[in-house]
Amino acid sequence: MGSRMGAKNPREPLSRERALAAAIALVDAEGLPALTMRRLAAELGVEAMSLYYHLPGKEGLLDGLVDTVIGEIEAAARRAEATAAGEDWRTRLGQRFLAARTVMLRHPWAPALLSSRPTIPAGVYAYYDAIIATLRDGGFSYRIAHRALHAFGSLALGFAQEVFRPASAGGQTDVEAAEAELAAMAEALPHLTAMAAAEAHDAADPTLGWCDSQIEFEFTLDLLFDGLERARATGG
Repeated sequence: MGSRMGAKNPREPLSRERALAAAIALVDAEGLPALTMRRLAAELGVEAMSLYYHLPGKEGLLDGLVDTVIGEIEAAARRAEATAAGEDWRTRLGQRFLAARTVMLRHPWAPALLSSRPTIPAGVYAYYDAIIATLRDGGFSYRIAHRALHAFGSLALGFAQEVFRPASAGGQTDVEAAEAELAAMAEALPHLTAMAAAEAHDAADPTLGWCDSQIEFEFTLDLLFDGLERARATGG
């Protein structure tokens, strides 16, 4: 396969920003498994060793991807909140979280990568500080704001963190084995099976995982915001 970035800009100096932009483009197109230092170097039209000056190995590269995505989320959230300026806390937070989700839908590999990192990306702190500021402006105490952050979890970053990611969520599976498993479930777990059948995702509904559709995401936000309204009214 030809080089995307290298063919377009063969003489552009290599930089961390250029390398990360190429990495994002590669992973968006082919997924995280396709990303290696050697493959990225080929995309950029440089020697693999030259990448190490800007990105210290694969882990440094993955951290750079996370930093880039968080930067995109923060920029999108600022634009969304500017549009919602003067609105109530619920509208402002809703626009912030939905803006974050547009970034995640653009980079569907990002939720799993974010969840796998051993440290918290520096940009996340400022992002959550802005969420707390919005809650405080809405009349919430720091105590309720703290509990709200726990309740929001990864929804604040635009995705629902799933405990299990079965093969049916996007991996390869044996069709006959899957059908046999579903048949067994229908007998042993009738309500769970019926619910799964009733809640089959619409193909037009953007999803980031097995149970992370846009409809479910917004439904959950509404439930959380309703609960926060009640907590504020009663003093938590």
